[in-house]
Amino acid sequence: MNGVTLLARYFAASIRSQMQYPASALMLTVGQLAATAIEMVSIWALFDRFGAVKGWSLGEVMFFYALINISFAIADFITRGFDVFGTDFVRTGDFDRLLLRPRSAALQLVGHDFRISRFGRFLQAAVILAAATASLQFAWTPQAVALALWTVAGGTAFFVALFVLQAAMAFWTIESLEAVNALTYGGAYAGQFPMGLYARWFRGFLTFVVPLACVAYYPVLAILRRPDPLGAPDWLLPITPAAGFVFLALAFLAWRHGVSKYMSTGS
Repeated sequence: MNGVTLLARYFAASIRSQMQYPASALMLTVGQLAATAIEMVSIWALFDRFGAVKGWSLGEVMFFYALINISFAIADFITRGFDVFGTDFVRTGDFDRLLLRPRSAALQLVGHDFRISRFGRFLQAAVILAAATASLQFAWTPQAVALALWTVAGGTAFFVALFVLQAAMAFWTIESLEAVNALTYGGAYAGQFPMGLYARWFRGFLTFVVPLACVAYYPVLAILRRPDPLGAPDWLLPITPAAGFVFLALAFLAWRHGVSKYMSTGS
């Protein structure tokens, strides 16, 4: 059985188990949708009070909001195993079992659990994207669609990398570090706004250390066909999502290093 087939079976088994209680799955999905909708309400209240913020309209910010949340929802859907790695695998010693199986540990962690409730955030972000399109009267050309898909792919890779790094740290800390949530969930929130709203040092951090701006800010400017107020050249904007895949590759190098240093914690 190849890796894709195995993941498909993991997925089917996870979905079947959750659909044994369809009402619970539906309520969790609706709850996730409602919880994330509160963020959009707060953004709407900000623009309703002050109008445009540093030259950005509500419709434009809705584009940022929608694409970054779609990326995060997909990454969160496929990385549950990495998210709970320290608590559920390292601390309990269950990671030893994964290492004994004839498949890579990373593949097994991806297939650990697929949460249906994560579709709540995805659906909410999709509705916001449709509303942003109508608000700006934006025309989706084939080029814009391709760039949006490229942006989501880069953003998904970026957030997967953060979850992988969180899991890699657990080899030394045993428990998953809650501080990493400042980059995962906090990154999803920071990416909802244009980088020009942040301090210069913070923009540098989100561009060159943790490349959130490369997957959430610059490509959206290219989609909207808007020049960067911060001065980035137009030719650079569409290719920046590649930084998400570079970041993911570095995260898996850290993961492999952690696996090589792993010593069982016992039971």
